[in-house]
Amino acid sequence: MVWIHTSVSVKAADATPNRWDVLALPLVIGLLALIAIGGRQMAAPLDSIATAPVVLDPWMLPDYALRSTLRMLAAMAASLVFTFTYATLAAKSRRAGMLLIPVLDVLQSVPVLGYISFTVVFFLALFPGSVMGAECAAIFAIFTSQAWNMAFSFYQSLRTVPRDLDEVADGFGFSGWQRFWALEAPYAAPGLVWNMMMSMSGGWFFVVASEAITVGDQTITLPGVGSYLAEAIAQQRLDAVGWAVLAMLLVILAYDQLLFRPLVAWAAKFRVELTGSQESPESWLLDLYQRTRFFRALFAPLDALIGRAIWWRLTLPRALKVGTAARPLTRWLDRVPARWVDGAWYAALAVVGLYCGWSMVSFIASGADWSDVGLAFLLGGATLLRVMVLIAVASLIWVPLGILIGLRPRLAEAVQPAAQFLAAFPANLLFPVAVVLIVRFDLNPDVWLSPLMILGTQWYILFNVIAGAAAFPSDLKEAVANFRIRGWQWWRDVMLPGVFPYYVTGAVTASGGSWNASIVAEAVRWGDTTLTAHGLGSYIAQATAEGDYPRIVLGIAVMALLVTLFNRLLWRPLYAFAERRLRLA
Repeated sequence: MVWIHTSVSVKAADATPNRWDVLALPLVIGLLALIAIGGRQMAAPLDSIATAPVVLDPWMLPDYALRSTLRMLAAMAASLVFTFTYATLAAKSRRAGMLLIPVLDVLQSVPVLGYISFTVVFFLALFPGSVMGAECAAIFAIFTSQAWNMAFSFYQSLRTVPRDLDEVADGFGFSGWQRFWALEAPYAAPGLVWNMMMSMSGGWFFVVASEAITVGDQTITLPGVGSYLAEAIAQQRLDAVGWAVLAMLLVILAYDQLLFRPLVAWAAKFRVELTGSQESPESWLLDLYQRTRFFRALFAPLDALIGRAIWWRLTLPRALKVGTAARPLTRWLDRVPARWVDGAWYAALAVVGLYCGWSMVSFIASGADWSDVGLAFLLGGATLLRVMVLIAVASLIWVPLGILIGLRPRLAEAVQPAAQFLAAFPANLLFPVAVVLIVRFDLNPDVWLSPLMILGTQWYILFNVIAGAAAFPSDLKEAVANFRIRGWQWWRDVMLPGVFPYYVTGAVTASGGSWNASIVAEAVRWGDTTLTAHGLGSYIAQATAEGDYPRIVLGIAVMALLVTLFNRLLWRPLYAFAERRLRLA
């Protein structure tokens, strides 16, 4: 599967609007109008927020939902740019990957709320007196909840491109740019689209926090579903909570139909197979666009431009090429042994790591001692045990279900919006129920608060396994049917190896998300009742409540260290195993 982009020229006569254009016109105008309205509100003066506080009137929810959705879409666009650059560099460069992948492990383990305190001042100063500063801070916070799993998915796909397709690209003499857009990005598209859905759904969990920006003693509350939900919880208005959940459901259904279902149907053509699939995902919006004349003619120049850009062979201009005077230097660099270059790179990483580590240790030592370090590692071990058990249980449940759903496109279409809603449902709304049940039946918080950590992150496993099963080649399915491979052998020798690379990506992001969620799941409060489980998450939550910054940094540092070690000792070897043994030949 090498994607040969072809653009069909549209004659002037073909641009005459037909009945499908008439149906598409209100939809296009409506979407453009909504984007314009939301964009104008984002550029309003900062004082306008104080004069129009968030109210619990249900009729305000459409406007709030529009603002929240635009923030999430902006964060999604930034996440795609980050994914295409960061993950590609990590996958293509061995030396860069040695640094970028551990950094990605650390980034996904840092609590999302921790990013807000460091970035809000910067964004407010960047757009003084404008709502855009607070909007950018909120978008960045949502970005940190979306980008990491998309980067992991794209990285895994780039590392497992079938070897025969690589050989075809070499045979055609593709440049790096052409190989990326004609082979690697299309190959990664099915898995990336499902991770985009998971990122959009997971972003709802942090919308509540990201739409309330605190700077010193001032709190800036941005209009949105998240701030509406936070206000409803603060006033203990269950009816308003219900309206917020209903608004979330309608928004999820809307962007599922208008964005993700067309993307899933479009990405299905990039599956690696020799025969066409009998069943393929469908999208009424994609079918509507393909039947229009005017809108296809309108976007024909853009399609042609994309086609030319894909096959553009990037070369340095003559003025930027190495001159005669510099050629001896380049020839000398070519003769330098690779182990010397590696040694210099390792030394540079070691120096940077030691400097950062020493700075962090000095700050921690200003307010913590060795007993705090020992306690943090002990509590980190308790949280690590919870994460391991929860990931194992979630895998046993969602891997077989994800395979069964992914192999049936019609079932996947039906399950897709429901899975997105469950993934987007704010798990913290279930915390009061957990508190009441634990107190009512006198249960152990160390055990029964643990499932709260996985409520919002288990869906990473399901979505990635569905993507892996959906991308499984149809010709291999036919071969398996012809050889009558059934039962346990079918699971052991066919499907589990087929989805294994996707599962590893989902498990990595689910485990990182579980560590992140432990901060709110290990210390739960409802009214005057507070339940605390022994773990690193509750340690960080308590230090945050007390404003003890050295212990906050200590807790986050221990969490990042444990996540990195866990990924290095378990998930990275599994990644390497998938690259060596379980990639399509």
